[in-house]
Amino acid sequence: METLLDTLGLAQSMELLSLSPPGWGGNLLRGLVNSLQIALGAFGMGLVIGLFGAYGKLYGGVVIRDLLGIYTTVIRAVPELVLILILYYVGTDLINKASEAMGYGRVEISGVVAGIWVLGIVQGAYSTEILRGAIQAVPKGQMEAARAYGMPAFLVMRRVTIPAMMSFAVPGLANLWLIATKDTALLAIVGFSELTLETKQAAASTRAYFTFFLAAGALYLIVTLLSGVVFGRIEKWARRGQPSLRTGQSR
Repeated sequence: METLLDTLGLAQSMELLSLSPPGWGGNLLRGLVNSLQIALGAFGMGLVIGLFGAYGKLYGGVVIRDLLGIYTTVIRAVPELVLILILYYVGTDLINKASEAMGYGRVEISGVVAGIWVLGIVQGAYSTEILRGAIQAVPKGQMEAARAYGMPAFLVMRRVTIPAMMSFAVPGLANLWLIATKDTALLAIVGFSELTLETKQAAASTRAYFTFFLAAGALYLIVTLLSGVVFGRIEKWARRGQPSLRTGQSR
């Protein structure tokens, strides 16, 4: 009898998770795609902010260093959920007020674009500190040698600093990417149709909370495992030619 019930329960769960109606699997996958779009966009935006922020904190003037210090301190001190609410509502309100002032009326902001913008600012603060530490880990002799050859600052950054710092930055950036994928779940509070919100809606409609949240957890786990493989290969590529910590030989 128990075996029959278990079989019926599994069959019911599979039906609920099927890709076609009345299953909700398609909704979960759509939410996952939205989550990954936001995470990729925010991660990329954060890298750009982080690179310029790191250089600003290391080589900028006093005012730039102080402003960047305030930015990274505030973003890392305030809980991310609070930051998301502030950045989303304040940011959209400022954009609409500016648009109305120019006579264009209110602007409909895409949920994906708003999510990327909000999380990108948060990611930028953490990227700034990760990349700043990675740049400081590059032996100064390499950059001094490049300057001695007459390389301009931008060429030194592109040819020497960024390639040399990659091996130091990749582990921290890998963790930051995983944080970005999980932080997309916080966007459900402002109504973005990402994986967590789609899961909540499916669970509320069917009352199968355990089934859907277990499925969502499995999807997040798959993303984490695949991300680990990708960043592992990137780290191996970034460390090519460097001595191995275990053998002392070049990779």
